[in-house]
Amino acid sequence: MARSAVQFVCQSCGGAHPKWSGKCEACGEWNTLVEESVSAPVGTQATKPKTRKPGRGIEFVDLGAETEDAPRFSTGVSELDRVLGGGLVPGSAVLIGGDPGIGKSTLLLQAMASLASDGVRTAYISGEEAVDQVRRRAKRLGLSDSPVALASETALEPTLDALKRDKPQVVVVDSIQTLWTDQLAAAPGTVAQVRACSQELVRFAKRRNAAVILVGHVTKEGQIAGPRVVEHMVDAVIYFEGERAHQFRLLRSVKNRFGPTDEIGVFEMSEQGLTVVENPSALFLDGRGEPAPGSAVFAGMEGARPVLVEIQALVASAAFGTPRRAVVGWDSGRLAMVLAVLEARCGLGFGQRDVYLNVAGGLKISEPAADLAVAAALASSVFDVALPADCAAFGEISLSGEVRPVGRADARMKEAAKLGFQRAIAPVSPDSGANLSVLGVKTLADLVAMVEAGQFGEY
Repeated sequence: MARSAVQFVCQSCGGAHPKWSGKCEACGEWNTLVEESVSAPVGTQATKPKTRKPGRGIEFVDLGAETEDAPRFSTGVSELDRVLGGGLVPGSAVLIGGDPGIGKSTLLLQAMASLASDGVRTAYISGEEAVDQVRRRAKRLGLSDSPVALASETALEPTLDALKRDKPQVVVVDSIQTLWTDQLAAAPGTVAQVRACSQELVRFAKRRNAAVILVGHVTKEGQIAGPRVVEHMVDAVIYFEGERAHQFRLLRSVKNRFGPTDEIGVFEMSEQGLTVVENPSALFLDGRGEPAPGSAVFAGMEGARPVLVEIQALVASAAFGTPRRAVVGWDSGRLAMVLAVLEARCGLGFGQRDVYLNVAGGLKISEPAADLAVAAALASSVFDVALPADCAAFGEISLSGEVRPVGRADARMKEAAKLGFQRAIAPVSPDSGANLSVLGVKTLADLVAMVEAGQFGEY
């Protein structure tokens, strides 16, 4: 009999080490190594590969052959279908992550109830909640009459046996960190268990042509907990984001083999569950009062959808020796670059000033097109001059102070015009036909001069 062996696996990156240490040499994280049992060492009788007779091997096909579009199950939740690219694809695996209590289980329960009402065989397997807890949530949401097959189980083998027996078309596993297989001695939630259980569920989805949705926990940094290999195994990775202080939630796609990435869906949390928000721009700008210094409206793009959001900036004298830089909803490194360009190219000093930047509504912006709106909000706060209420801004700033054009400018301005905006601070470009007066700026110094003078006509 081959002797057993142990190794120490990092719970952050999945790296294996022969002995324990305080720091993982692969990713640099501290106190993440956990002891796990492994199979017999390579070279023993138990691990010698069996000889295989040569066969025909794999068959290759022509790259230009006709391929039909993948059929989809419409979940009945328009924003979820939008993020997935049109619905769930049979035989696919989807990974959804988000903070605790953000609404993942509520969203998936609503989607499963809608699918079941349309005649799709669905199964909801909860490893974190008892059956009675899920039933109470369904009753509160008004979904008790939906024919969803419900179970509470954490063992992988009985779960797979039940799925192979009942043959559901759509399966939800909430969550993957609670599943464990008796083939491994590791505890549930460890890297080995998460990887093994995910691999078996993905294999089930491919072989049985069922759509499997896995719910994943997230770390304090907002990333899905466990090894990154799980994100590579699944077909789509979706993050459910939002702030508890705000009533809306964002569903963001970061990987999708059957649709676009960087797409978002917007929901509003209420007592009746999650409701779809048809016009996110109106929601993000809701409650915006009279024009005030330090406020600018950014016309951004989230996937194929234009979204308008308010950017708020406050520049104040530093109360202590070291000035503060606080950012919510934007990249702090990008803010440092914009401040450096404003100081070097426009003569605005921030060395003795605190800078606070906030994206209203809790939306997280990542595209460089927000540079010009951020700079406009900062200049507005420095000069104590309010920007016009009917003016939106977008554009990328280079280190030389030049304002560069960005993609989808026409869609951005059309969305602004639809919400009643009449002017746009943007890079100099031909008229887009969006019925907006474009205040073209070539350099960041042009924007600062415009804000300082308080003249927002044709510049």
